[in-house]
Amino acid sequence: MTNPQKDHKIKYLLLGLLFDAVGMISFVIPWMGEFSDVVWAPLAGWLMTRMYKGKAGQIAGVVTFIEELVPGLDVIPSFTIMWLYTYVFNKSKNKTVGA
Repeated sequence: MTNPQKDHKIKYLLLGLLFDAVGMISFVIPWMGEFSDVVWAPLAGWLMTRMYKGKAGQIAGVVTFIEELVPGLDVIPSFTIMWLYTYVFNKSKNKTVGA
């Protein structure tokens, strides 16, 4: 049998890597740069708050929004960092993760 908790962690890691890659598109396709950031920034912030609930998710959503909107900061993998914070570094085991 599979472990639902482990499957959830892997799903969120893969989604986070995908979303971080989408956020870096402006570096790969320079002419799309600022336009893609303006569209992606609010969506990325919203996705972050849906993936990670509670205060941590809200803060991460705002940080992700700003990080995606400010030129040059797209290289920061905010979704992956939040996954690491939630599943690796956060020892309190609080319920900040959405369903």
